[in-house]
Amino acid sequence: MGDMTSFTIQQVARRSGLSEPTLRYYEDVGLVGPIGRDTSSGHRRYGDADVDALEALACLRAAGVGIDDMRTYLANRSRGREAAGEQRDLLLRHAERIEAEIVAQRVRLAYLRAKAALWDARDRGDAAAEAEATERVVGVIGDLR
Repeated sequence: MGDMTSFTIQQVARRSGLSEPTLRYYEDVGLVGPIGRDTSSGHRRYGDADVDALEALACLRAAGVGIDDMRTYLANRSRGREAAGEQRDLLLRHAERIEAEIVAQRVRLAYLRAKAALWDARDRGDAAAEAEATERVVGVIGDLR
């Protein structure tokens, strides 16, 4: 592999946070690679550019970006400034999806807290608190669906 730095799959897994099976899968689906092989052992040897791409993929994966958009991201990344607008749009689409998920999670949280408050009021025998909690539950149910 010449003069460039090379890393084993274990080193890349530790550095990127991706599992070894995920690293192999990303090579199999063409997100990275082909990865060079050690001539004597046949083991994968990742170069600096491979590791750089995999670290970017690890971040995208952690943000919930799918394989197709990862592929697009890497292709755009290699195009540099020419693809800056496409990169922005791709990332903003995912940001909007995450925002919608956060809104949905907040509604679920409000529902669970209101239901817990209702049962707490019942446990304490507090009819006024139970009525108030019931109103909150009813108010959240519409958003829950």
